[in-house]
Amino acid sequence: METIQHIIIDDTLDRIDNRQFAGYLCHAYCHAGSCTFEHSGRRFRIEAGDCMIVSRRLDLIKNIQPSPDFSIEVIYVSQAFIEMSTPQSNYDMKGHLALFDNPIMRLNEHQQAQCINNFAVIRRRLAQPQHHFFREVMMNAIQTMILDFFDFHAELYGFDKLSSQYHQLMQQFIELLERGDYRHHRDIGYYADKLCVTSKYLSEVSKKVSGLPANYWITRYTSLDISRQLRDRSLSIKDIADRFNFSSLSHFSRYVLNNLGLNPSDLRE
Repeated sequence: METIQHIIIDDTLDRIDNRQFAGYLCHAYCHAGSCTFEHSGRRFRIEAGDCMIVSRRLDLIKNIQPSPDFSIEVIYVSQAFIEMSTPQSNYDMKGHLALFDNPIMRLNEHQQAQCINNFAVIRRRLAQPQHHFFREVMMNAIQTMILDFFDFHAELYGFDKLSSQYHQLMQQFIELLERGDYRHHRDIGYYADKLCVTSKYLSEVSKKVSGLPANYWITRYTSLDISRQLRDRSLSIKDIADRFNFSSLSHFSRYVLNNLGLNPSDLRE
């Protein structure tokens, strides 16, 4: 197992529910054999040529039973590094909801080759910490992997709205977030009022549909947008704080530190 602060490469699923990986996103590619496991109370099977993406709630994976010839490559990426590396797209939000229902994507031969190459690039780059722009190189490699996963998912499932099996309320909640309401409203009560339900009910629906409470999605959209804007050097940190309607610069800094793991100025370095 190879490790840096934000990225861990492993060759087994045995440690997927370890506390060490709390707060990480798991990306896995199966090279050979197969493995069954429980996810959110349901049984799944990953086979050679499949990839799997599991959110930071890794405790949702249980009863892992690999075949004797099972071979897998796993890349864990911390939530903070995912936030910094995620491209200018909210497709991952919709993808997350679909992957919560089924975390496995069955790839075609072209997609398999692309996935294997992305994993190899990340492994190779991790072995080059002497690179003068190591952090930026790793962000680029992770972003390429993410974009390809977006592409795989869109190819397999299309850009349609959430499946009819999902509650319409979740779709309406996501639409409020996608139009940017989180820039001025980060209280679940605002969204509950807009959707004519109670805060408790909205959170329960969100947890049932996505495995995560409504507050997670509000914070996720906000943090991702803040991370993107901090990359724009033409904007001052105060400008960004004002855009998100924070009462003070210190309040903004605390929010960024609590949710992205670094203060705003460190994220820009």
